[in-house]
Amino acid sequence: MTRTDYIPELSEVRMVRRAPEHPFPFGDDDRAYVSGRLRDVEEAFGFTAFPGLAFDQIPARALISRFIAWWRTLEPETPAQVEAHAQLPAAIRLLDTVSTWLEEQAQRHPQNGR
Repeated sequence: MTRTDYIPELSEVRMVRRAPEHPFPFGDDDRAYVSGRLRDVEEAFGFTAFPGLAFDQIPARALISRFIAWWRTLEPETPAQVEAHAQLPAAIRLLDTVSTWLEEQAQRHPQNGR
């Protein structure tokens, strides 16, 4: 069910590094979408990704890193797994877009401390 021979691509490493150490400041729609993708994968593959943490407590860097690792290493076997796995790239792109936006905001407004 999981590949172990995965070596991250440079673009993936950069996405993880770009993500902040704190949780993403999602709007309601993005929060619902990303938390839904997280739940889909957890339910389909039968594990809990971040035990003891509410979604709004998950550090952004850990979240995008986990999504990328799942995309590259999980090998879906059931229809539910195939569906959950197929949704990961869009969620990863959304997370990276938010990271990029936060980075741009920090450059424009350095006094905010981000």
